[in-house]
Amino acid sequence: MERKTLSKIQNYLQKKLKNRHLKLEGRANKIDSADVLINEEFVGVIHEDKEDNETCYHFNMTILDFDLDEID
Repeated sequence: MERKTLSKIQNYLQKKLKNRHLKLEGRANKIDSADVLINEEFVGVIHEDKEDNETCYHFNMTILDFDLDEID
């Protein structure tokens, strides 16, 4: 994705999720996705979806069961 697009998505997610530590980083050899990091820790992927002259972005975050144990 273009830097301008990544910046817009990053700003949107920071505001929606109320977390200024969230960052988007482009992925090597991938032009339709970016990594999502919080405090430099990988938390998910943003995918760009272009269809019927419309563009949308999907945020995919996987939560492992043992990650839930760390919260308690």
